[in-house]
Amino acid sequence: QVQLVESGGGSVQTGGSLRLSCAVSRRTFTLYAMAWFRQAPGKERQIVTYIIWSAPVTYYSDSVKGRFTISRDIAKNTVYLQMNSLKPEDTAVYYCAAVRPGDLSALVAGRPDYWGQGTQVTVSS
Repeated sequence: QVQLVESGGGSVQTGGSLRLSCAVSRRTFTLYAMAWFRQAPGKERQIVTYIIWSAPVTYYSDSVKGRFTISRDIAKNTVYLQMNSLKPEDTAVYYCAAVRPGDLSALVAGRPDYWGQGTQVTVSS
């Protein structure tokens, strides 16, 4: 069974940095793209960034552009999210997600093929 295992969440002060990791284990499918979503309390889950696995083409939401960087290690089947200049409004549970070929629109719409379990990021002022 495919699993997306996340790590790296935690608590930081405003202006701090965190690095999230998401490893795909027992991969039995062709990986097309991976993404990071986040969900703040009382809000809908929203896409933060994605990366096309083979390209690597990336997308960032306006709220994180210039502060967050997504990258991947193909050999390790792992995607990373480097978060710098963190703000209190970045506080959320962060989820990684993965899709197979042909499903990018579904990924962007929040319907990936696979989800990670989520990791909490808390930024205090």
